[in-house]
Amino acid sequence: MKKLSARRRHPLAAVVVLLLALAATGGLYAAFAPADKAQADETAQSLAIKEGQKLYTVGCASCHGTGGQGTSDGPSLVGVGSAAVDFQVGTGRMPAQQPGAQVPKKPNIYTQKEIDQLAAYVASLGAGPITPTKEQFDPADADIANGGELFRTNCAQCHNFTGKGGALTEGKYAPDLNGVSPKHLYEAMQTGPQNMPSFPDGIMPEQEKRDIIAYVKAVNSDDTPSPGGFALGGLGPVAEGLFGWVFGLGSLIAVAVWVAAHTAKAKKS
Repeated sequence: MKKLSARRRHPLAAVVVLLLALAATGGLYAAFAPADKAQADETAQSLAIKEGQKLYTVGCASCHGTGGQGTSDGPSLVGVGSAAVDFQVGTGRMPAQQPGAQVPKKPNIYTQKEIDQLAAYVASLGAGPITPTKEQFDPADADIANGGELFRTNCAQCHNFTGKGGALTEGKYAPDLNGVSPKHLYEAMQTGPQNMPSFPDGIMPEQEKRDIIAYVKAVNSDDTPSPGGFALGGLGPVAEGLFGWVFGLGSLIAVAVWVAAHTAKAKKS
């Protein structure tokens, strides 16, 4: 007992007790804090799904069905993922004003919070592409030259060389990409909206998507000069060929007429 009392009176005894108390506190926090955070996240997600279902019932169920199973007026939303909802609703394409060959972009009627809630509900119907984070679609460190090669290989057939868009069959069209946000460009490549094919990460990795976004932004920037002088709308060889035929051939005809007229006058004199 005397030895134990002596240890209690040791100058370092208080320090040892304090360290043990701190270690116990840290251990308890590590054991219980993550569970609390996970539970809070799960509660917030459940609330978002519930609010999203209310918005869906009012604005989407008439075409896509009460459970997203689809109807004759709209496709099934099971498995489309949150990225498709964020793109379609964020660009104003959904809810659609009327049926047609293609649903045009228009001002959206939902706040971003409401879009997130709708996306959470639709994502709960089946696994699909997830809404990307800023790190995924930010083109700050992207390779513009590589993006140009990828764009010309995979996108220019429909969107033209600088993303100005173009006509497709049966009243469909590839929209102009100028002014589209990097997030929506990334989501379009993820999900393949309407007539566009999808490019999941297994086919086109995140970095390549960022490269394409950087290229689209660069060629449509006001600071990027046209190497040919006149941009001619940036529509590619069709517009350039038309310009050549109308003005180039027209100028040649005018010169030929002028030469013929002056030759005839010279012969008369």
